[in-house]
Amino acid sequence: MMKTQRMSMAAAIVRFLIQQYVERDGVEHRLIQGVAGIFGHGNVAGLGQALEEHGGAELPFHQPKTEQGMVHTAIAFAKARRRLGTLACTTSVGPGATNMVTGAATATVNRLPVLLLPGDVFANRLPAPVLQQLEYPHSMDVSVNDCFRPVSRYWDRMQRPEQILQALPEAMRVLASPVETGAVTLCLPEDVQAEAWDYPENFFERKVYRISRPVCDRQALRAAAERIRHARRPLIVAGGGVHYSDASAALARLVEQTRMPLGVTQAGKGALPDSHPACLGAIGSTGTSAANRIARDADLVLLVGTRLSDFTTASKTLFQNDAVKFVSIQINPFDAHKHGALPLTGDARAILEDLSVALQGFAVGTEYVAESAMARGEWVRQHHDIVNPNGAAPRKLRQSEVIRILNQNVADNATVVHAAGGLPGDLHKLWMSQSTDDYHSEYGYSCMGYEIAGALGVKRARPEREVYALVGDGSYLMLHTELVTALQEECKITIVLLDNGGYQCIHGLQKACGGRSFGNEFRRRDADSTRLEGEVLSIDFAANARSLGAVAWRTESEPSLVQALEAARAERRSVLLHVPIEPAPVPGFAWWDVPMAEVSTLESVQEQRRRYEEERRKRGFYY
Repeated sequence: MMKTQRMSMAAAIVRFLIQQYVERDGVEHRLIQGVAGIFGHGNVAGLGQALEEHGGAELPFHQPKTEQGMVHTAIAFAKARRRLGTLACTTSVGPGATNMVTGAATATVNRLPVLLLPGDVFANRLPAPVLQQLEYPHSMDVSVNDCFRPVSRYWDRMQRPEQILQALPEAMRVLASPVETGAVTLCLPEDVQAEAWDYPENFFERKVYRISRPVCDRQALRAAAERIRHARRPLIVAGGGVHYSDASAALARLVEQTRMPLGVTQAGKGALPDSHPACLGAIGSTGTSAANRIARDADLVLLVGTRLSDFTTASKTLFQNDAVKFVSIQINPFDAHKHGALPLTGDARAILEDLSVALQGFAVGTEYVAESAMARGEWVRQHHDIVNPNGAAPRKLRQSEVIRILNQNVADNATVVHAAGGLPGDLHKLWMSQSTDDYHSEYGYSCMGYEIAGALGVKRARPEREVYALVGDGSYLMLHTELVTALQEECKITIVLLDNGGYQCIHGLQKACGGRSFGNEFRRRDADSTRLEGEVLSIDFAANARSLGAVAWRTESEPSLVQALEAARAERRSVLLHVPIEPAPVPGFAWWDVPMAEVSTLESVQEQRRRYEEERRKRGFYY
C-alpha cells in the first residue's frame, strides 16, 4: 500500500518546493531558492503558517515592502542566476494579488521564471463575498486572479487540496523549461490552503529537472553554414539567449574564427566585451553608429538568442539590403522563425559550437573587416565626445558623463542594474561592458520601479558582487521602498539617482514628435495657468534615503561623484548618491516607430508627421 502523510495543502506545497532542483552540465541548483511574501487574511494562516513551520533554511522567507517590488526582485534573481533558480512570491487575496500582475508581465515578457502564489477567494463560496473579493456577476468561478491568465505561462487555481499533485509538477516543468519559462501562477483559495489531505510520500522526494543542450537539425545546420559562406557582409546580433545558455565563449570563438562583426541587444550586452575588436556595440534604435551602419548593408544576419523587439530592429527599418537573409539560433521555435529566418532551434552554445565546425576555413573578406573596423573607430571617437561633453562651467553633470564616471570608477566585480526612462538607451550605447555580468537591463517590459528591487535581487543571487541601481527620479518615486528591505536584510546595494526634474526621457520624445512640453516635468501648478508650468520641484532624495536608514550624499560634480563612489564601496550599509543632472539628449542613430497625430493645428507636429511618413516607408517585410 502506498505510504501517505496527512497535512494541509499549504504545508504540502512548502515541502514539495524544497525538493525541486534543476541540473545543467552536471551541476544541480535548487529551483525555488526562497519565498518572498506579504501576508494578509488570504495567506497568513495558510501558506504563511506552513512557511514558518516547514520552510526553514532550505526555503528562507524574505519580507518585501511592496508586492510588485518582490516580483521584480525575483525576476532579477532569476536573471542573475541565468534562469537556474528563482524565488516564489506569495500575497493575500485582492489588492495584494493584483499588485503582482505588473511583475508577472515583466517576467513573462523577459522569459524569466517566477512562481506566484496569490491567495484566492473561498472555494466553498460560503462566506462570499469576503473582504477584498471582487464580485463578477456572470460567474462565481472568476476572481481578480484571472487577471494573471494572459501574463502567465502557466496558470491554475487549486479548488481542492489534491489538485497540487498535478499542478505543482507541471508548474515546475514550465519554470525549468528554457523554451516555456516565464511567470507561473498558482491561485490558492483561502480555505483550501488550510484543508488537509493524505499526500503520497513519494510526492516529496527529490526531483531534478535536467536542462539539456539540444542541437539543431543537421540539415538546417548545413544550410545555414552554406548561407553564411556565400555572404559577403554577414553580421551577428547577440541577444540574452547567449547569456542564458552560457554561450559567450563559444560566440567569441566563432567571431574570431570567421571575423564576422557583432552587435548586441539590451539583453545581449556583454556577450562580447566592448573592447573586443569585432564588437560594434549596441544595435537598433538605441544602437551605436557602427553597429547600425554595418546592419544597414548586411546581406546575412545571424541572430543568436534575440526575440527581435522593435528596438533591436529599429521598427524593422534597420536592415536595408534588399537581399538580406536571416539565420536564427533560438531555443524557442516561436522566436526562431521571425523575419523569415532559417531556424536553428536548440541550445545556443551547442549550436554555436557545431556552427564553428561547419564553418571551418571560412572568414569574411579583408575589405569588410576593414570597413567594420573603420565604423568601430568612428564610433569610439563619437563615444568619447558624448561622454566628455563641452560646456561652460559651472554646470550640472549630464547623464552621459555620469555613465562614464561610473564605468571608470566601479570595481571589476560590479553589476549595474537599470530598467526604464532614458537610462537604458544611453547605457546600451555608452556603457563599456568588460564582462558578462556587469550589465543588467530590464528592457523587455521597461518597467519603472524595477531598478532598486532588481538590484536587491541581483545582490541576493550574487552576493559577491557590488551592485548598483541606476535610477531616474521618476522611477525612484514610483518604487523605492525595497531599499528598506535591502537595509533590513543587510544586503548592500548602491543607488545612483539621476535627478532631472521629471520624466525627461518621454519629455524629450514628446518634443521630438513636435509636441509642446506637457505633463512630463515635475513642476508646480502656475497660479495663472491650467498647466503644470511653474517652478521645478526641489526634492531632497538624500534626506529621504537617510530617513529610511541608508547612507546618502548629494554630489554635483565629477570630483565629488568619484569621491562618493569610492566612499560608497567602503560602506557596509546601502548607499544612495543623489546626482542632479542637466537634461541633455544623446544622439541616436536609428529610427523608432512612434506615430504622431496625422492631423494637428501645430506646425511642428505637421512637420514631424511628414518626416515620420518618410521613415515609415523604409520599413521592411521579411518572410
